[in-house]
Amino acid sequence: MERMDGLVRSVTTPEFAGMTFHEVLAKSALNRVPGVSAMPFDWTVNPYRGCTHACSYCLSPDTSILLADGRQAPLRDIRVGDDIIGTEEGTTYRRYVRTTVRAVWSTRKRAFRVTLGDGTEIVASADHRFLTDRGWKHVGETTSGGGRRPHLTPTNRLQGFGNGSPASLPETTAEWRRGYVTGMVRGDGTLFHKSYDDGHRVKDIHRFRLALADPEALDLTRALLADIGVTTLTRPFATSPTSRPMTAIHTARRADVEAIESYIAVPPQRSGEWQAGFLAGIFDAEGSCSRGVVRVSNSDEELLGLTLEAFGRFGLDAVREPTRENEVSSIRLRGGLAARQRFFRVARPAITRKLSMADGAVKTHADLRVMSVVDLGYEIDMIDITTGTGDFIANGVISHNCFARKTHEYLDLDYGADFDSQIVVKVNVAEVLRGELRRGSWAREPVMLGTNTDPYQRAEGRYKLMPQIIGALTDNGTPFSILTKGTLLRRDLPLLTDAAQQVRVSLAMSIAVFDDALQHSIEPGTPSADARLETVRAAAAAGFRVTVFLMPILPHLTDSIPALDDALARIRAAGAARVVYGALHLRPGAKQWFLQWLEREHPHLVSSYRGLYPGVSTQAPKAYRTWLGKRMRPLLRMHRLDGWDEDDHPRGRPQPGLASREQATPDRRGLGPVRTTGVAASIRPGSCRRASPPSF
Repeated sequence: MERMDGLVRSVTTPEFAGMTFHEVLAKSALNRVPGVSAMPFDWTVNPYRGCTHACSYCLSPDTSILLADGRQAPLRDIRVGDDIIGTEEGTTYRRYVRTTVRAVWSTRKRAFRVTLGDGTEIVASADHRFLTDRGWKHVGETTSGGGRRPHLTPTNRLQGFGNGSPASLPETTAEWRRGYVTGMVRGDGTLFHKSYDDGHRVKDIHRFRLALADPEALDLTRALLADIGVTTLTRPFATSPTSRPMTAIHTARRADVEAIESYIAVPPQRSGEWQAGFLAGIFDAEGSCSRGVVRVSNSDEELLGLTLEAFGRFGLDAVREPTRENEVSSIRLRGGLAARQRFFRVARPAITRKLSMADGAVKTHADLRVMSVVDLGYEIDMIDITTGTGDFIANGVISHNCFARKTHEYLDLDYGADFDSQIVVKVNVAEVLRGELRRGSWAREPVMLGTNTDPYQRAEGRYKLMPQIIGALTDNGTPFSILTKGTLLRRDLPLLTDAAQQVRVSLAMSIAVFDDALQHSIEPGTPSADARLETVRAAAAAGFRVTVFLMPILPHLTDSIPALDDALARIRAAGAARVVYGALHLRPGAKQWFLQWLEREHPHLVSSYRGLYPGVSTQAPKAYRTWLGKRMRPLLRMHRLDGWDEDDHPRGRPQPGLASREQATPDRRGLGPVRTTGVAASIRPGSCRRASPPSF
């Protein structure tokens, strides 16, 4: 690795296992693009050399993730922007807090099964880390020959509440639905038949009414009654001024009331599905979760008995508390947070207000001792997420984001292993940049970020250099553009929106492959196409006209009309304004790697690629690029992504944007009106466009 005269210190941290950060004092921040460069801008800022964008993919897609509303969802269903539960250090205890999913990745990794004392099982990679009573520890020892690292042993106890032995979560079967309505209506509803003589004749009255303050349970009950042919009406329900507003569903049809009575009759033989539904209904109707303690209160002896019976059916320890003066008694669930979460998983009540555990203390009562870590001997598809807190709750235990995976090599860096894991961080880049921008010679020319290494790689989550860089450029009145593959861009959208009120700000997202299997194979460390499209959607919603770099286009792999049409349709649906495309460009060093990958994954294409890129050739032949242009241009026009909409290019005013240099009379002083024609795109996993060599 090159000599770093400005080295302050080299840092390793458990958050980025296998990575070393070399924190340097940069001598300069602005890099001038060489005059022979094909880039349509003159200046770049690159706060990093190397990149942590590759990650250690961690968990089985079946892993349950704790959502912010207290429910759990499989990891495969988690999306960027979802609100989930993470943790943060408090003055006395670590606490559960709400956090947001910022990125989602997936790949294939060798699987290990971790089994805990309470029966919780987690399938993860050896690189994944969990919080133990002795700090963060990996599932297994390193397999890369890099020395020992803290890993799980039978002496460790994980932190959280666990998910216990695998519970068969009841589907919304007919039995569950019947049990839910029984618990809800018998717990809090009103049913009656009455006759009275008004002096002229005897009248029969039939009534059903259910009034609740929480719409989730009321809507669910209404829908379940509709499934059995009972139509209910809705009206406000009178309450006292100090009570929460309530709404009631009701019917006065005799047939409907009798149908409800028949439906909620307690069956003599009660299935597990019925009892799970009954617990959900009675909890929504008469339950509470105060200070983490689950209670169901009622004065009806039969309902109290059914509640105790149902808790016992699922191995949940519940006791009846003494009857109060108003003849109401409570069934209390024992076992702390572990039992509470197991109850929620089994019963699935509807009222989310009662489920949230945000701001609760992390106190581990369950038996979360590590009983075994078993290498399953095969690879599986795995997923990892990045959150605002740096962690999340997986199968009931505290799980760390994973950041390190030695797969990325970057343009303008040596293609050796050093820069796979040795990340140079210019910790003073914003301070130096402000000084350079104050010079009288600085003409406020457009600056590009993201051409050398990605400014929103995951190391940015640790060092947070971009907000300061954005602030420096904005305060100086310097227009700037950002090109990234990183979904961490969403963090700074409010700051970028404010900046755009003062200077021209252009945003671009690089997305090369839209087929998940191919993307996992060739770009295993980058966010998925869906995750990046969600970031495009968020930026477009914030008012930015986002460019997508559809590059490199891979001959015979991603250049078919269906593949290109699908990619452009998804890009347009995400709200992008234009697309820049480019054919595969195999620079020296990358070419050998790519052909090795091709021989392993697509051997039938090797001879074709050797014909397209013979000898030392780095770019696809002109004939292929011409053919690709003829294929792309009609598709770009059809999807309105060619950059020539009236809104994109008003006459007489240069516009910010990102495009190729294959244009007439390019304007290097500003990213002016340009045609979105093809450019050559180099490839490495996570590679970015080439700019100038960074300086220190």
